[in-house]
Amino acid sequence: MTYKNDFPIFNKHKDLVYLDSAATSQRPKTVIDSLTNFLEKENANIHRGIYTLSEQAMLRYNETRETIAEFINASKEEIVFTKNTTESINLLASTIKSIIPEGKNEILLTEMEHHSNLVPWQQLSKRTNMKLKFIKLKEDFTLDLEDAKEKITDKTAILSTTHISNVLGTINPVKELINLAKQKNVLTIIDAAQSVAHKKIDVKDLDCDFLVFSSHKIFGPTGIGVLYGKSELLNKLPPYQFGGGMIKVVTYEDATFLKSPEKFEAGTQNIGEAIALGEAIKYIKETGIENIEKYEKELLAYTLEKLNTIKEIKIYNPGLDKSSSIISFNLGKIHPHDIAQVLNEHNIAIRAGHHCCMPLMNQLKTQGTARISLSIYNNKQDIDKLITALKKAQEIFK
Repeated sequence: MTYKNDFPIFNKHKDLVYLDSAATSQRPKTVIDSLTNFLEKENANIHRGIYTLSEQAMLRYNETRETIAEFINASKEEIVFTKNTTESINLLASTIKSIIPEGKNEILLTEMEHHSNLVPWQQLSKRTNMKLKFIKLKEDFTLDLEDAKEKITDKTAILSTTHISNVLGTINPVKELINLAKQKNVLTIIDAAQSVAHKKIDVKDLDCDFLVFSSHKIFGPTGIGVLYGKSELLNKLPPYQFGGGMIKVVTYEDATFLKSPEKFEAGTQNIGEAIALGEAIKYIKETGIENIEKYEKELLAYTLEKLNTIKEIKIYNPGLDKSSSIISFNLGKIHPHDIAQVLNEHNIAIRAGHHCCMPLMNQLKTQGTARISLSIYNNKQDIDKLITALKKAQEIFK
């Protein structure tokens, strides 16, 4: 089965081997057409427009909210549109103190968090004197669950963890972590930026309090993201931003606000992008998330097998059974940027550096890594080209 034909960029760049989907995915034609169609034929602002174009735009916008809700088994009132995962987490870090019970003053993260799920919590801890703690990483690049059990205590207010590491590809046991947290009345937040396009997510089954992800990593456009939250919690949180679209009544002296989700969507939203995100989710549903996961797992197995034939390679990945389609590695003493440059000369796009995970790099005792990330538009021929180019890099820098 090949999915590459669904993505127009590969018609324009026929020799492109794109292995950077963890940074941003490519878009299928249906998503591109959706955004173009909105701008050419349907463009209007939502809310308050008493004319057909505006009413149709509002209808499409609301339909997308329902599409997302169904996709993760939530209700539409539990879906808030944001710019991206980063803004979703910042929204929570800016408002969540209002629902933390007295006596709880610790925030628990993991040692593998992206800066977007670290820096906002650092800032909250600085504002409130809350204490940051981190679940340790084991030598096999998985989380230390025994350490998690010790650190989830009556003082823990928040557990915020990535579902899949954007560096290691490690699939964290988030359901087990959530169950541990529930025993101590801890608020749980799942960063699903790297998982939502690759694995089935059911927020009711997970029983997480909040979950966040970005459109641009799930075949959708940039500039739109999602915050899921349980209705009773979202309605207790104060607004994050203020302005048009989120108010009920305004006087010169005061204002009252709408309920969630509108309460968190001040100003004009990325309407066309939201609608196109809905099309991206429809593409995933039509393709079948189970088919995507099976295809990528087979390709991951092939990739790990081939990479392990290269001399002097160090792979930062817990192995096939514990990881998703992300592999970081170093190649002897060759700098990751030099690896990326050589691969670029062979039309192979990868990521190199610290991947917005500087503290994790310190834990791994490296300044950075080369990273490949797979998607359904990749195939074994892409991996064969990668291996050939990596061996070429070794020849150049030996």
